[in-house]
Amino acid sequence: MLFMQGLILTMVAGAGAAVVFTRDPLKQALAISLYGILLSLLFFLLQAPDVSLSQIVVGAVALPLMILLAIVKVRKDAEERRRKEATERGR
Repeated sequence: MLFMQGLILTMVAGAGAAVVFTRDPLKQALAISLYGILLSLLFFLLQAPDVSLSQIVVGAVALPLMILLAIVKVRKDAEERRRKEATERGR
């Protein structure tokens, strides 16, 4: 059991580093989802199933979904702004 905890803890550290060093927001959302799943596995191995379930909901589903929705909104607004500027220049 101690070996599994050490292995998962090492994977959590690696996933955390991947989240920090990833520059593309879409890839970062995927990396943070993986990080949340690994954290939930670690919590489960540490005999905290309630914390593990909460981590799955928040860290592996809700947070990446919010990040993806924000990315879509920002890109949509930027596209509308470019279209508006292009029509103003055409006048």
